[in-house]
Amino acid sequence: MNEHAAQQHDVHSHDGHSPGDHFDDGIPNVSGREYLNGFVLSVVLTAIPFALVMTKTISNSTLAAVVILLFAAVQVVVHMVYFLHMNTRSEGGWNLVALVFTAVLVIIVMSGSLWVMHHLNTNMMPGLHEMQDMLRNAP
Repeated sequence: MNEHAAQQHDVHSHDGHSPGDHFDDGIPNVSGREYLNGFVLSVVLTAIPFALVMTKTISNSTLAAVVILLFAAVQVVVHMVYFLHMNTRSEGGWNLVALVFTAVLVIIVMSGSLWVMHHLNTNMMPGLHEMQDMLRNAP
């Protein structure tokens, strides 16, 4: 074993990681096969909703939107795992904590915004809808 190889072996054997670990100095070692798997999954998760919409397989637009959103959520997870290399071990678990915190904030902001917009629409001009109906039915 030459001196450089011995130093590399020393580094790997004393830093708490075995040589077969997926991470080396905190940076994931990712093969081209993993990137290819992520790419294929991303293409499939894009093509299926596209085909559902183009062929009008789901006639109910609300159900179609829910199905598309579910495929989008799965695709976000695929991107995080295969391309951003996020898992429960990366960065000592802090990536997962940050992700959960971000998701909670997004849910709070979106649901609060929708609630405020709904109540503004309902309460700001209570007679507007009746007046629009009268104008449509006028001779």
